[in-house]
Amino acid sequence: MPGTAATVGAIGAATTLIGALAVVGIASGAAQRLAGAADAAALAAADAASGAATGVPCERAAEVAEANGVTVSSCDLVELIATVTLSSTFAGMPFHASARAGPPP
Repeated sequence: MPGTAATVGAIGAATTLIGALAVVGIASGAAQRLAGAADAAALAAADAASGAATGVPCERAAEVAEANGVTVSSCDLVELIATVTLSSTFAGMPFHASARAGPPP
């Protein structure tokens, strides 16, 4: 039965690889959702800054972030251009995403 140990080892290695790939895939999805939330938060802040929506720009960004289950790390407004950075954690790892929005050039 010398092949049994090799087979068990190969199955163990394959299982570990599949598990690692699943975690990477899930983390990638979390990062994409965070990027989408950053886009939405920056747009909300820019809309408030331009008067297209009511509210204080960075407060609007925080509301959008909270609705997406993430937090605002920073929110800067220069004239009508909003830059928002959001943060979240997945499996104990921090993720950050930034977005900028404003009127067309």
